[in-house]
Amino acid sequence: MSDVPFGFGPPDDDRGKKEPAEREPGGGQENPFESFNQLGQMLSQLGQMLSQAGSGSSGPVNYELAKQIAVQRLGGQAGFTPAPDTSGAVTDALHLAEMWLDPVTILPAGATTGRAWTAREWVEHTLPTWQRLCDPVAQRVSGAWVEALPAEAKQAAGPLLSMVGQMGGMAFGSQLGNALAQLASEVLTSTEVGLPLGPDATAALLPANVEEFTKGLERPASEVMVFLAAREAAHHRLFAHVPWLRQRLLATVEEFASGIRVDTSALEQLANQFDPANPATIEQAMNSGLLEPQTTPEQQAALTRLETLLALVEGWVDVVVGDAVKDRLPGADALRETLRRRRASGGPAEQTFATLVGLELRPRRLRAAAALWRLVGDQHGVEVRDGVWAHPDLVPTAADLDDPLEFAERLGKPSAIEDDPIAQLERTQEAERRPDDEPRGEAT
Repeated sequence: MSDVPFGFGPPDDDRGKKEPAEREPGGGQENPFESFNQLGQMLSQLGQMLSQAGSGSSGPVNYELAKQIAVQRLGGQAGFTPAPDTSGAVTDALHLAEMWLDPVTILPAGATTGRAWTAREWVEHTLPTWQRLCDPVAQRVSGAWVEALPAEAKQAAGPLLSMVGQMGGMAFGSQLGNALAQLASEVLTSTEVGLPLGPDATAALLPANVEEFTKGLERPASEVMVFLAAREAAHHRLFAHVPWLRQRLLATVEEFASGIRVDTSALEQLANQFDPANPATIEQAMNSGLLEPQTTPEQQAALTRLETLLALVEGWVDVVVGDAVKDRLPGADALRETLRRRRASGGPAEQTFATLVGLELRPRRLRAAAALWRLVGDQHGVEVRDGVWAHPDLVPTAADLDDPLEFAERLGKPSAIEDDPIAQLERTQEAERRPDDEPRGEAT
């Protein structure tokens, strides 16, 4: 997480210090009433901030504050309403994209609704998913250092710890709001970050952002719109008909968060400098850098799995969309390369994800994943390629991305998919459930 002030201005050089003339005579101790006055001023300021932030001040992240900051930063974009013809263009582009995708994948359409979103609508509709992504990380980052504090330090801090928790929630909320505003002003579709951020079965494009994106290209606006609609529709096919995928992606982020640890030796050093009567020490502690989490082997393993899975999603979409539009859109190859470079250059998706969740993606795996899916499709056909998604144990690993030929050869063996017992069990269970959804005739 980046360094964000916890609601206070930067500390002055003389903050928290007393000149000799200000000390009580005889004992050399600070005037206790002066410390209480400082604490009272801090609590008053905190109360004002919480009041301005609204009712979302509880929990590891203040999402109400995040939303307010995002909408405020978006300014005019937040209130932009797509013209009726623009909304119609999005709907038509999505409808056309679905027809083009049907022959190149066995996964049926996954979106039942098409929408043209404003930047503000994107924030509102994706915030619930961001909450699930950010909560585990924020909870661990804000709580790990408190958990590791010695009992004496916890007791000395007393109620100030809960106040620091609220301040942390505001700090994360501020960080989230600024990041979402940046992303909402640039993201093109609801699935551009490779995650199912929006509501189920709702495909959405942001016309204002698409228009701005198109200015840097030498392609007709209608062609760009259809290409992006095809990518959006392909993502929804995958997330709708691979039921384990959404849960696996989000659970891997949660697994990464659960492994966050804080350097205990640094906490001991910090505890010696911690003065509950001096509010400045709280802010200095939170911004000192000593509380930065340490990456553990378990986290690195979770990160590798997440990067691989995201690369597989993006690579599959890249191949399927390429097959769907290659003979229909003259600029398809150029658009594919543009979007690849957009991801590989650390665009808004990667930067925001790294900022909010603490994970840095490696987009270079996208090309490797696309090459693997292309190889599997060429050697075994579309049904085998898309059938790999039937069960998480069948999907390629990071090692398979390094050696796609070996993975393709393994798929050629009958036991690879057809004889997989878990996949077969799931197919049998699905077949048994289908009659229950159909009208039953009278018993004979």
